[in-house]
Amino acid sequence: MSKPKFSPGELVHHLKYDYRGVVVDVDPEFNGSEAWYQQVAVSRPPKDRPWYHVLVHGAEHATYVAEQHLEPDPRGGQIDHPALGRFFDRFVDGRYLRRSH
Repeated sequence: MSKPKFSPGELVHHLKYDYRGVVVDVDPEFNGSEAWYQQVAVSRPPKDRPWYHVLVHGAEHATYVAEQHLEPDPRGGQIDHPALGRFFDRFVDGRYLRRSH
């Protein structure tokens, strides 16, 4: 296993599909089903590297993305997503801060 490049609250950009988002959770390695991987992960990214749960800007869904497809978001602006408040309560210095429980 390798150390994740991104952590919850960080803004990311998907290199292949050109969308922005915010990381809400990190799996140290692929944690989905083999059927999902075969059907959705067409480029066959490595399963033994980090995968990220990402809220997609301007959408209502989240994605599950392999680290190799992400880079830091060069725009750095806030994300528009209806579920943001479930995970974060502030946006400070270009990143979201987790809700304190």
